[in-house]
Amino acid sequence: MDKVRVKELIQQLGRLDTRGMYLDDFLLTWDRNDDEIAATFLVADIIRGLREQNVSARVFDSGLGISIFRDNSTRTRFSFASACNLLGLAVQDLDEGKSQIAHGETVRETANMVSFMADVIGIRDDMYIGKGNAYMREVSRAVVEGHRDGNLEQRPTIVNLQCDIDHPTQSMADMQHLIQHFGGVEQLRGKKLAMTWAYSPSYGKPLSVPQGVIGLMTRFGMDVVLAHPEGYEVMPEVEDVARRNAAADGGSYRRVHSMDEAFEDADIVYPKSWASFAAMEKRTELYGQGDFDGIRALEGDLLAQNAAHKDWTCTEARMARTRNGEALYMHCLPADITGVSCKEGEVEASVFERYRVPLYREASHKPYVIAAMILLARMRNPADTLRELQERRMPRTTVA
Repeated sequence: MDKVRVKELIQQLGRLDTRGMYLDDFLLTWDRNDDEIAATFLVADIIRGLREQNVSARVFDSGLGISIFRDNSTRTRFSFASACNLLGLAVQDLDEGKSQIAHGETVRETANMVSFMADVIGIRDDMYIGKGNAYMREVSRAVVEGHRDGNLEQRPTIVNLQCDIDHPTQSMADMQHLIQHFGGVEQLRGKKLAMTWAYSPSYGKPLSVPQGVIGLMTRFGMDVVLAHPEGYEVMPEVEDVARRNAAADGGSYRRVHSMDEAFEDADIVYPKSWASFAAMEKRTELYGQGDFDGIRALEGDLLAQNAAHKDWTCTEARMARTRNGEALYMHCLPADITGVSCKEGEVEASVFERYRVPLYREASHKPYVIAAMILLARMRNPADTLRELQERRMPRTTVA
């Protein structure tokens, strides 16, 4: 991206109202208005453009980005670390097993103790229904209180790196990929996106990826179809968000129980396994009771339930049903690839390999999206800040 294009994007950013993002959190995409969503995409593009020009995007001289991962992660963990480093923040991971949390330290106390010099706290807590997003909001309340009481010099921003409800950094990166692939957000209107369940030999994948997709993509005039077998429903309140978005933005949202129907004439397909809302609620209930035998029994039942739907997989034959047989295949990764990572899984190896480069490109947007969320929350006048970076042109690396 050249200097002229970056300058144009900064000018577009300056025309958006981002005041509501300043010193605020990014927890659910549907909590953010259209200007704020558009600004996040713009800032992500601007920061990427600066880096491509070897221009430093460091807006912090010091400070910490705290990461709290209560579930395993590769892409999001490294994306958060990359985003913080890109902006000039050091990263410190909170390993709860090595902290005083195990000794009964409260959320309020932990949040304050790690935040004395923190500008952002990224949290992944996606395993239990009713817990993850609630935990993020509890941390947010604690640091607001700490700042109010004078214990914290600043109130850190909380960024949702995946919870039980939404995965905003993933869905925003997915959307950025669609915007660039189709040549602009206006080109997405009327496109059919199939968010479909797919078979996996593992149990308990979070609902937040499909929920994040239907909660965001319905804002852009797209025709979004959610497909899954009976018994794999998502949260009804997120479907309500999708319906409201579609009604407001001229698109559509519907749910079907046929993968073939979802793929028919689709422009984009997103086959991804998840556990049912009812199953995740049951697991949360058993966890709260400390019933680990019950959790193991539930896992066995759900693996058997999955195995009854092995035909729900992304095949070459199904891809041929899409618009001109050329739909864009998407996945948050890692995918369960038949014959590669598992015996039978979400996608045939030939389909995955054909789309491997675009899939990696899709994933590459996430560090920039996270960096955009942080910058918009920490800079009062983000367009002015980015304009100064471009004009100063401090090199990111010294070129011999």
